[in-house]
Amino acid sequence: MEITGAGRLEVRITPLDVGKRVSIRRLVDPSEGAGTFTDVVGVLTSWDESGVLVITRRTGQVVRVPETSLVAGKTVPDAPARRRGPAADFAELTRVASRAWRPVESERLGEWELRAASGFTRRANSALALGDPGIPLDEALDRVRSWYAERSLPAYVQAATGAAGTQEALCAALEERGWRREVSADVRIGALAPVADLDADRDRVTLSRTAGGPGGGWLRRYQRASGEPAPHMLRVLESGPSVWFASVAAESGDGSGDGSGSGSGDDGTPVAIGRCVVDGRWAGFMAVEVDPARRRRGLARAVMAALAGRALEEGASAAWLQVEKENTAAGALYAGMGFTTHHSYHHYRGPRD
Repeated sequence: MEITGAGRLEVRITPLDVGKRVSIRRLVDPSEGAGTFTDVVGVLTSWDESGVLVITRRTGQVVRVPETSLVAGKTVPDAPARRRGPAADFAELTRVASRAWRPVESERLGEWELRAASGFTRRANSALALGDPGIPLDEALDRVRSWYAERSLPAYVQAATGAAGTQEALCAALEERGWRREVSADVRIGALAPVADLDADRDRVTLSRTAGGPGGGWLRRYQRASGEPAPHMLRVLESGPSVWFASVAAESGDGSGDGSGSGSGDDGTPVAIGRCVVDGRWAGFMAVEVDPARRRRGLARAVMAALAGRALEEGASAAWLQVEKENTAAGALYAGMGFTTHHSYHHYRGPRD
């Protein structure tokens, strides 16, 4: 906060600072005595004529602050560059992630991409709002809603916060127009070699290429597949520049007779699976899943290590993955492997008519 020579806090931001990263202190609930103070740090995404500031935090949370409650405020520099892991540009990383999870159908709207895959995952059924749609935002959003309505799908827009070049202003604009954030996930990055060097039983892991597909056993373990997988699911799973599937078979003595009802291994279902897409210097990890009855035995580490080793052989050096914010167990696992958060992305659902 800015402190004057007299020791008083001072507001040193104006509507001209919209688009900049700011730190403000505001007075909350002044009705009782002196009230309390809270601090907010984020991108100043608007300051309207009614005197309300909108600040979007790294997490995507939008905070509305009446200017009458401001006690202090100043612009602050962007968060310092990360010192761990590979150098990564937001736009580059977003395009790499998009190529690793391709939709069945897509269409350009300016620089935006409308994506559909019969509803299989939000990533493949949302508008990737990267760049300029080429028309005013309201028209673009109307087009997004119409495009998905034509396919009997809900309209989603994917946008990001928390790094240089991310879309805090767009996220705030979506919320102002009645679009509601349903799911948020962190995009984490790390060096690839340490993942390949993990102390894990890689010999148990079987790898297969896209040409053979993930296989029936792999799909039975995959939690997003229920029943017989539809062709559109397979097209998404098999999409990407160089796709690898990993599986770990049950062994005698692995023991699933614990009443869990998982039936792992009884029908050839792997006890652990994973997917990796190699794209230039990047290796992306997805669908790393372990039978609940066999967790905490190093199987996820073994899958990650085996896939990372293969990606290194193809020339990759950096790794990325996505983990939903609520999945704290997976977040802790990946943090232990050296992955740090680069930015967060969010899926906003359009207003229901």
